[in-house]
Amino acid sequence: MSLRSSLFSPRSLLIAAALIAATGAGWWYMKDDSNGTAKAPLITVSKGNIEDTTTALGTLQPLDYVDVGAQVSGQLMKLHVALGDEVKQGQLLAEIDPRLMEAKVVATQAQLTNQRAQLKQTQAQLELAQIQLKRQQALFAEKATSQELLQTAQADVKVKSAQIEALQAQIAQTEAGLEEDRTNLEYTKIFAPMDGTVVSQSAKQGQTLNANQQAPVIVQIANLSRMTVDTQVSEADISKLKEGMPVYFTTLGSEQRWEATLRQILPTPTVTNNVVLYNAQFDVDNPDRKLMTQMSAQVFFINAKADDVLTIPVSVLQNRPGRPLPDGATGYRLQVMEKGKPVERMVKIGLRDRVNAQVLEGLAEGEQLAAMQSAMAPRPAGAEGQGGGRRMGPPGGGPRF
Repeated sequence: MSLRSSLFSPRSLLIAAALIAATGAGWWYMKDDSNGTAKAPLITVSKGNIEDTTTALGTLQPLDYVDVGAQVSGQLMKLHVALGDEVKQGQLLAEIDPRLMEAKVVATQAQLTNQRAQLKQTQAQLELAQIQLKRQQALFAEKATSQELLQTAQADVKVKSAQIEALQAQIAQTEAGLEEDRTNLEYTKIFAPMDGTVVSQSAKQGQTLNANQQAPVIVQIANLSRMTVDTQVSEADISKLKEGMPVYFTTLGSEQRWEATLRQILPTPTVTNNVVLYNAQFDVDNPDRKLMTQMSAQVFFINAKADDVLTIPVSVLQNRPGRPLPDGATGYRLQVMEKGKPVERMVKIGLRDRVNAQVLEGLAEGEQLAAMQSAMAPRPAGAEGQGGGRRMGPPGGGPRF
């Protein structure tokens, strides 16, 4: 018999098919020569917690803060606080050289005194003019004076009355100027508008401040007992977020988890390099001051969660097609160990995170399934011959002999 005939004889083909089938089965079970037990890695169904989250990066800022600036120009004569100092509302923070403002107050007071003296003088002149007018009116009635003198007396009264009104207006203007000068003098002393911590210092003692165009900032005070986390969420994920949903975050170098509630989603996005990001903000208490300004935060918005439920590693579901179910879950055919052998079973999967997936139906706690799910796995007994299904079995699927 030729070599070609020997290779393709019926017996040779049967042997080859059996070897292929054995190889496929061996993918699942590697027998230990000593006791014949299976060495293939298995996964045990256990209970745990599942969270479906949307992740984003955030930055910490104080919820309440204020820039304290100078409202008048001048030299910063004294700075009474330093970075990190705790301050109380009304506490003196800084002083600007007051001499220029003091001189303005003195000058305006002198001007006001002069105007008031002029007013008294003019009022006396008005009284005299009124007396002369009455005399001229009496003489004119007796035809003892001319009409020209009467008209002159009348005009003199009107002029003095107008002068008094002008002086009264000037006095009111000067009084307002004096009030402004006194206020500016008060502005040379700068007080804390709120309780908090000095988190920034923009001016130095001895520096000349110019408040004519824009109020120069001297220090920034913030209330660090409550912080705001400002996160940027991609436009693909923003529809998953809603105000009031739970959220938590962690910071670099710390294992502590801070929990909060989403406060608001700003309607206007930020566009950077054609990437659209929406700002979502939430607040968190910071009584021990562990959270600091400008810290980076890894944020997790909790879309849904399930506690103390059956779970399996999400890696088991990788590269396996799922079938969407009416209730929003997904069905997977997984190979579950029954009496030491893998048997295909439909498993209903719910929530999943980056590590685990929730088992809704099809598995019980303590059951085991193969860590590496084969694309071709044995179907349950009696499944063969059922219509609409794909034949599952070890590679080769050779005939029995």
